[in-house]
Amino acid sequence: MQNSPSSSSRARVLPMRPGAFLIEFDTLAEVMSASAGLTADPVAGIEEFVPGARTLLVRHDAQITNRNEIVEQVLARSADTDLGQAGEIVEIPVVYDGEDLTDVAQILGCDVDEVIRRHTETIFSVAFTGFAPGFAYLSGGTTNLHVPRRSSPRTIVPEGAVGLAGEFTGVYPKASPGGWQLIGRTDLAMFDINREPAALLRPGLRVRFRAVQSFETLRENTAVSAVRKADAACSIEVISAPLPVLAQDLGRPGLSQHGISLSGAADSASYLSANRIVGNARSAVALEIPPAPFTFRVNGKIVAAVTGAAESIAVLDSDGARTSLKSWTALALDDGDVVTIEAPSAGVRSYLAVRGGFDFTLVLGSASADTLAQLGPEPVKAGDLVPLNPTKTRLAVQPTAEPAFAMPRAGDTVALDVYLGPRHDWFTQDAVGQFLSQEWVVGQQSNRVGMRLTGDALERLVQGELPSEATLAGAIQVPANGQPVLFLKDHPVTGGYPVIATLRAEQLGLASQIPAGARIRFNAIGSTNMNGRT
Repeated sequence: MQNSPSSSSRARVLPMRPGAFLIEFDTLAEVMSASAGLTADPVAGIEEFVPGARTLLVRHDAQITNRNEIVEQVLARSADTDLGQAGEIVEIPVVYDGEDLTDVAQILGCDVDEVIRRHTETIFSVAFTGFAPGFAYLSGGTTNLHVPRRSSPRTIVPEGAVGLAGEFTGVYPKASPGGWQLIGRTDLAMFDINREPAALLRPGLRVRFRAVQSFETLRENTAVSAVRKADAACSIEVISAPLPVLAQDLGRPGLSQHGISLSGAADSASYLSANRIVGNARSAVALEIPPAPFTFRVNGKIVAAVTGAAESIAVLDSDGARTSLKSWTALALDDGDVVTIEAPSAGVRSYLAVRGGFDFTLVLGSASADTLAQLGPEPVKAGDLVPLNPTKTRLAVQPTAEPAFAMPRAGDTVALDVYLGPRHDWFTQDAVGQFLSQEWVVGQQSNRVGMRLTGDALERLVQGELPSEATLAGAIQVPANGQPVLFLKDHPVTGGYPVIATLRAEQLGLASQIPAGARIRFNAIGSTNMNGRT
C-alpha cells in the first residue's frame, strides 16, 4: 500500500515513515506560530520538530504516541500563539557579484541594478533556520524577488554566498552543496561555535543587506583542531590516510531545528558492533575509515576491533614479524605494532574502535564529524597522534560479531525498501512506477551527505517550486533534472526539491555501504500506519 496524505479543515498531514510526518499549513505565518507554540509549550511524545516554509516536521515514537492526538495539540498551540513584536535588525554587507546575478535579473525582467536595489531596500525577517547550522530562511514579505532554484544543485556553494530561492533569501554559512541562485557574498560568519549564540541569525530577528565594493578585513579562522598533538601514553600515530578518516559516535540528536542534523556513524550497526567487541559504551568515539588503506602505529597496549567493510588487517610488530588478522573480532595490539587496515573489496566504510574509545574534543556534545555542517573534529591525517581515553569501562569484551548484511560490490544490484512520499504526488504515475521499476546507478559524486543516482529522468506532474521543508536521513529528493539524490547521515536539515520516497530507517547502514558503480532498485513497502483524517 502506498502512503497517502490525510487532511482536516486546518492542516494536511503527509506521512514520511513510521514516527515521522509533515503537517502542511497554508501560510508561513501559521508554521511560525506552530513552531513558537511548541517551543513555549512542548507536546509530550514529540521527540523533535523542524519548521519549513509551509510545513512542520514532527518526529515521535510511533509505538507509544498517537499521531492524530499529536496533530490536534500542535494545531491548538498554533492557534493560541502570538508571534509578538519584530526583533532587532542585523546588517549584512554584500559584494553583489554572484554568478547567477544576471540570470536572476532576466528571470525577474529587470536589470542587475534593480535586483540589487530590491534586495538592499527590503527588511527581511528570519522565518526559520535549517539546511545547515546558521542557515536562516529570510522572508521579505511582498518584495518582488521570487525566483526558482537551479534545475540541478551545485556540488559546492562557497561559504558566505548570498542566494535566492522561491520567496526566501539566505546566506550559506559554510561551503556546501546547494541549489539557490547566487547573487553575492558576505564576509560575516553566520555560525561560529566560539560565539554565543553561535548562529548570527535566529527566528525573530530582522535583516538588512548593504551593498559594498569589497571587504575591509579578513575573517578570522575560528576552526579548532580536535586531534590532540601532545604525547599520550596510549594512542595511535597515523602513518598513512589517503582519504579522510573521520571521528564518529552516535551524533547530535535534537538539534535539527537549529540546522544541525544527527550525523554520527553512517553504518551505525557496524559502529555499534565495533564498540561491543572491545567492551565500550555504545557512544564511545570510533574512527570511520573510507575505502583506502589506513596505517597507524600503536603506542601502548590496546584492545581494538575493526568492523564494517574491512576484510584484511596486516600487523608488523616491533620485531619485524608480519601477521594477518581478521575483522569483526577482538584484536590485542602491542606497543610498536604497525597496523594497516586494507582497502575493502566490497562496501565503503570501515570502523576502528579501541577499548576506552578515542579522545576527541566534543563539539555540541558529540565528536561526530559532520561533513555538511563542518562541525566536529577535522579528519585525522598522517602525523596525527590520536589519544585513547583511559580505560574505565567495566563492560565485558564480546569476542566476535557478525555483519548485519553482506557488503555490496560495484556492479551489484541492491534492493532498498522505501515508503512513498511525502511528495510522490508531485510526479506523474508513470514516473512513480519508473522510480520503482528501474535500476539506479550510484554515481561517483556520493559521500556522507548523499548518493547521486543516475537513470531515466523522472517526470514531474507539479512544475512549481516546492517551499523548503524538513528532510530525513534516507529521504530521496528529486531535483528538476529528474535524477534522485538519496540523503545519508550528513544530509541537509531542510531542502527545496520534492522527496518522492523515504528509505526504511533500518536500511540506512546498508545504503551507506553501497559503492559507486553499484545499482539500486527501490521497493515500495506498506503504509506508515498514518492513513485517515486528523
